[in-house]
Order: sequence, then structure tokens, then C-alpha cells
Amino acid sequence: MSLKLALLVGAGVIIAGLAFYAGRLLWMVKAQREAQQQLAAQKRQRLIDQNQKIWLSIDTICRATQQGQCCSSEAAIRLCVLLDNLAFSQRPDLANEFPGLHGLSQAIKHHPTHDARKSYSKKEIRQLDREREQLEQEFDSQIQLDLNQLLKKQLPLIA
Repeated sequence: MSLKLALLVGAGVIIAGLAFYAGRLLWMVKAQREAQQQLAAQKRQRLIDQNQKIWLSIDTICRATQQGQCCSSEAAIRLCVLLDNLAFSQRPDLANEFPGLHGLSQAIKHHPTHDARKSYSKKEIRQLDREREQLEQEFDSQIQLDLNQLLKKQLPLIA
């Protein structure tokens, strides 16, 4: 009888230990899942905040360009970069939605800027400026349409 009792007590201790270990593992999985959900929520909030800042910049550049305070070539370059940095729930084909902005941006992306521009002669800079101005005129009507559409459009951003 004492052997049976000893075996039962031993089995009970083993079962209790395994139950405690299983409970601890379940608690750890739950804590890990909650931490992952919290990280995902924080990441989503960062993307929403980033989108709001980017969208404010897009709005400002669009309005400044419409009012003649920003040249269309600079606006095209800046807007394309900003649009590429937006976090979308489903990324639209921005080049097709805003062909004027993307067309002008692609046409002048080889032009030097800032310090690189300083290494060119004045003649080369004037030639590049004339090319840029001609491209701005070619794309102007489509860019104005793109700016209006961009200000009115509801893009599928992460919300």
C-alpha cells in the first residue's frame, strides 16, 4: 500500500509540475502575443503620423505651385518623392494617376542640383535651365490637372 501511495504522490507531483509549466508557457505566449500586438499598433500609429506630416507637405507644395510660389519642376520632384514615401493600404499606380508630375520628374531627374550644379559652366547651366523651362511648359497643363486631382483625391492610405 505504501508503494502505491508513493507512486500516486509522485505522479501527482509530476502532474502538478507539468501543469504549472504548461500554465507558465501559456502565460508567456499570451504576453508575447500582446507585445506583438502593441508593437504593431505603435508601428501603425507611426505610419499614420508620418502620412499626416507628408500629406501636409504635399498640400503645401500643391497650393504653392498653384499660386506660382514654387516652380513646377521643383514641385514635381518633391511631390514624387513625398508620394513614394506615403504608407498605403494598397499602393496605387501613382505614375499613371499623376502623369504630369511623374513625367516632368523623370524628364529632369538627370539635371544636377546643389553642389553638383556648381561644377558646370554657366553656359551648361543656362542650357539645362532652358531645357527645364521648356519641359515645364510642355507639362504645365497636365501638372495643373494633377495638382487639382491630388488635392481632391482620397488615396488609400493606412488609417
